[in-house]
Amino acid sequence: MSDVVPLTGEPLALDLVNTRAAAGDLIATPDALRVWLELQAGRLPDARAAGFTAADLAAVHAVRDHTARALDRVRHGRAPSAADLAALNDAQRAAPAISELSWEESAIVTRRRRSGPVGARLAAALAEAAADLLADPGVSKVRQCEAHDCVMLFLPAHPRRRWCSASRCGNRARVARHYHRGKTL
Repeated sequence: MSDVVPLTGEPLALDLVNTRAAAGDLIATPDALRVWLELQAGRLPDARAAGFTAADLAAVHAVRDHTARALDRVRHGRAPSAADLAALNDAQRAAPAISELSWEESAIVTRRRRSGPVGARLAAALAEAAADLLADPGVSKVRQCEAHDCVMLFLPAHPRRRWCSASRCGNRARVARHYHRGKTL
């Protein structure tokens, strides 16, 4: 993985799209994918799986690309392409999810589980996260960071939020503004 730390904490589909940073692809290799998945450990069932293959990475990249294109259109009020929606649906179908029942401590417990190879399960879970985001009425609020060299997307919790991260782009913008003020005096 590059020295750029991926932005995390946004809806999972946005975190995936944000792995295409201005600095390059943050999940360009199976090892980089594994590192990103460790950052998402509480959100993805296969986050701790080892031994991702190039095919697994390609499946994740395909979901990311289709999600990014669909998201760009939907957040601007336009219909996504039928091909992007079909690809996201196909990714989900490749590893169907069930609510698996078990009896634990005198109660029925359900856990969402997918069948199939690890790459298909991962791509399906990411496609499902994309479907949830794309269908959410709040998708129109997704913004791109206002830093001139940043391509990250975020869903602002506060309407005045301007940067993907206050500690990343926000600090750089404030320092640049302070430097510029000092030069003009």
